[in-house]
Amino acid sequence: MLDQEFERIGGRLFLEGLVGASFGNMSVRAEGGFYITRSGAYLDAREMPVFVPDGGEAPDGASSEYRVHRAVYRAAPHRAIVHAHPVHAVAASFNTDSIKPIDSEGRIFCPEIPVVEGEPGTDEIAQNVSEALRNHPVTIVRGHGTFAASETLDEAYIYTSIAEYACRILLLSGRLRRVL
Repeated sequence: MLDQEFERIGGRLFLEGLVGASFGNMSVRAEGGFYITRSGAYLDAREMPVFVPDGGEAPDGASSEYRVHRAVYRAAPHRAIVHAHPVHAVAASFNTDSIKPIDSEGRIFCPEIPVVEGEPGTDEIAQNVSEALRNHPVTIVRGHGTFAASETLDEAYIYTSIAEYACRILLLSGRLRRVL
């Protein structure tokens, strides 16, 4: 059942162009830890996620971003996380430390989207993302991608989509300098 939910959300991410190839990952909290996509998995393919315990080493096959997911679950009561690589959000992250959406949905649901630093798979990215997601539903890691956290995978997906749309509007409107 969990594999079907991951496949469904992964399919939406692919259809909307929020991830490509085997980039991105997602997780859901469970008793004693969380389930996360496998390293190198295509998000729109049905594959059982890996269980990562709250402490200790992650099992073989877990996404390399398991540290971020673990840190977020320790820092806040979120139940699900989606990490994607939306092109416009990544481009916008080079220009600012905080995205302030101008479109109506962005202003309502994500009035501020923090941009944080950190290299993929490191403790630095885990700390910075978990701090940002304490008070915001979505954050962008400069040059890397978005992390959205919420009660369900659907909600985290929606926040990811809202962030990408807001950044696209900002870039197309000229409110953010284009990155060429």
